[in-house]
Amino acid sequence: MILNRRNFLTHAGTGLAAAAGFGYILPACGPKKSVPDTAAAVGPFFKISLAQWSLNRSLFGGRITNLDFPGVAKNEFGIDAVEYVNQFFADKAQDADYLSELKQRCDDLAVKNVLIMIDLEGYLAEADDAERMRAVENHYKWVEAAQFLGCHAIRVNAFATATGYDAALQAAVDGLGRLCEFAEPYGINVLVENHGGFSSNGQWLSEVMRQVNRPNCGTLPDFGNFCLKRSEPTENTLEGWMSTVCLEEYDRYKGMEELMPFAKGVSAKANNFDSEGNEPDIDFERILRIVKQAGYTGYIGIEFEGQGDETEGIKATRDLLIRLGSALA
Repeated sequence: MILNRRNFLTHAGTGLAAAAGFGYILPACGPKKSVPDTAAAVGPFFKISLAQWSLNRSLFGGRITNLDFPGVAKNEFGIDAVEYVNQFFADKAQDADYLSELKQRCDDLAVKNVLIMIDLEGYLAEADDAERMRAVENHYKWVEAAQFLGCHAIRVNAFATATGYDAALQAAVDGLGRLCEFAEPYGINVLVENHGGFSSNGQWLSEVMRQVNRPNCGTLPDFGNFCLKRSEPTENTLEGWMSTVCLEEYDRYKGMEELMPFAKGVSAKANNFDSEGNEPDIDFERILRIVKQAGYTGYIGIEFEGQGDETEGIKATRDLLIRLGSALA
C-alpha cells in the first residue's frame, strides 16, 4: 500500500511453486523469460501470499467480501496464504462469530492467515502523548484478532505528526514500544511498512527499529512505497488520492537494503507490466537479490496496485515472483 491510499483512508473514514509453500494452479499470463529447469524444480526461495489490497476495487465494489477473500486467493490464483486489510472488516475485530467463520473458511481451504494490515486506528508516532497512547490502545483489538486467526503479525503505520526528524523518531519508538509490549504475550509481531513521510525514509525507520529493540518489532518493506512527499489530490476520493504524484522519493533500493535486516514480512508492489512480464518501473530482480542477501525466506505478499485488470495484475505479479525467485533460489 502507498501513501495515497493512507491519505484516502485517513480523510475519508501444487506445480512449479509447491516447494515454496503455495499451490500454483493457474498458467502464467503473457510472455515471460524462461526459468532454468533446475530453478523451476526448486521453486522460489520465499513463500508467496496475496495482500487483500490487490482486490480493493472488487471489495469496494461489493463483488466480493472479506469472507470471500481466502477462497478467491486459493481458487482464482492458487495462493494459499493471505494478508488482510482491516478496513474490509473494520467493525468485526471483536466479533467472535464472524472471526470464527473466517477462520473456518481458511481451515476448510487450507489457507494460512499471515497478517492484518491496520489503518484508521491513529498514528503510532503521533506527537501528542495522549493521542499516541490512544492510537496504541486502538490496535489492541487487532492484536487479539490476529492471534485468533492464526496470523503472525499486524502491519501498522508509524506516521509522525511531529515535523522534526528526531522528535518523530522518538514518538515512533515510544508508540511502537508500547504496542509491542502489549502484543508480545499474544505471540504477535508488530511490523512497520514504509508507508509515507518519515516511514518511507529507510535510515529513519531502521533507526526506529534499533531503538525499539524488541524481538516482536520489525519491518514490512514494500518495493514501491518510498515516496516522502506527494502532491495534493484533486478530490477527497480514492480516485483522487490514487491520481496524486510523488514529489520527493527515497531511493527504493537503498531503502530495501536498510529495512531488510529487520524484515518479518515483505510486500511486492506492482503497477504495470511490459511485454516480457516485467515491472518496468521497479527492478524486481535487484530487489529480490537484496531480499535473498538478507537471508529472508518468509512470505512476500503480492500487492498489485495498477489501474489495469486486478486479476491479470495479480497473476502477472505472481508469475514474475515465481520466475525470478526460482532463478535466484
